[in-house]
Parts: sequence; structure tokens; C-alpha cells
Amino acid sequence: MEAIKKKMQMLKLDKENAIDRAEQAETDKKAAEDKCKQVEDELVALQKKLKGTEDELDKYSEALKDAQEKLEQAEKKATDAEGEVAALNRRIQLVEEELDRSCPRLWQGVELDDF
Repeated sequence: MEAIKKKMQMLKLDKENAIDRAEQAETDKKAAEDKCKQVEDELVALQKKLKGTEDELDKYSEALKDAQEKLEQAEKKATDAEGEVAALNRRIQLVEEELDRSCPRLWQGVELDDF
């Protein structure tokens, strides 16, 4: 009989320990669920921030592309204008050379007419 009482006390103690472990497991589970919810909320916030950053990146990338195209057009215009200036300078030089050659003949013609 004594052995049965002892066995009953051991079973009762095992039961109480199991209940304590179950309660602790429930508490741990609740804490884990709360932490999981917090991490999920942070994830949603970070995804939203990432989306905004990606949108901003797209906007600035497009602006950069537009600015580069405008720069290329301006550089082309500048190059064309420099070519035109060079051509005009060459033409001026040729006209001045022709003028230099024509002036003495013109003066000769004027002097001959005077006599």
C-alpha cells in the first residue's frame, strides 16, 4: 500500500510538472507569436519603404536619362556651331586674301584711269 501511495505521489508530481511545462510552453508560444507579429509588421513597413525608394530611383533615373539626352543634343549643337564658325572664319580669310589681291589691281586701275 505504501508503494502505491508513493507511486501516486510521483504521478501527481509528474502531472504538476507537466502542467507547469505546458503553461510555460503556452507562454513561450504567445511570446513567439507576438514577436512574429512584430517582425511581420516591420517587414511590411520595410517593403513599403523599399517600394517608395524604388519609385524614387525610377524617377531620378528617368530624369538623369532626360538630362543626358539634352546634354548630348547641346554638345552636338555646340560641335555644329563650332564647325560653322570655322567655316565662316575660313571664308572670311579667303575673302580677305581675295581683297588683298584685288586692292592693288583696283588701285592700278584707278591710277591708270586718272592719267
